[in-house]
Amino acid sequence: MRPARVHVYVAFLVAACVAGLPIRAIAQRTVDRPIVVVETSKGTFSFEMFPNDAHITVAHILALVRAGFYDGQRVHRAQPGFVVQFGDPQTRDPGKRELWGRGAAAGSGKPVGAAETSKKRPHVRGAVGLAHMGDPNKAESQIYITLSRQPSLDGHYVVFGQVISGEDVPGQLQVGDDIRLVYMR
Repeated sequence: MRPARVHVYVAFLVAACVAGLPIRAIAQRTVDRPIVVVETSKGTFSFEMFPNDAHITVAHILALVRAGFYDGQRVHRAQPGFVVQFGDPQTRDPGKRELWGRGAAAGSGKPVGAAETSKKRPHVRGAVGLAHMGDPNKAESQIYITLSRQPSLDGHYVVFGQVISGEDVPGQLQVGDDIRLVYMR
């Protein structure tokens, strides 16, 4: 490993430990590009993550994935040509539909706490980002996938991944569709 990569790897390991991600899980996969698979009611897609660009965010999301946080949730936002979004545990309860995506209960309860926004990774079609309500330091668990190039989001939200398979699935998702299972490959 090159010296710069060693520093990124060490920072990623520290962030992963803080987020509660077991070191053995990281050792099984290189820090370069962890892959997350999302099985939905409309099909399966996967995305690679960018720990070299957003190591704290990646460690946080991986910890949520390993804890099964996203399993059984539903899509709470779907805007054709813009984004599709999930990550609100309230979506498991159809009776709370008017609250989906909003309020204090719409997240994991554990903000990332670090604004890793950058213009290095633009919001191209299939970019995977972490939503927030105006303060990037309070971003938690709501993941969005861009359905087209969205330059207005660049520099305001962290792009921590990119869809690499099943690229057509996010665009088919609608509010209420199931997020059946989310796991690392």
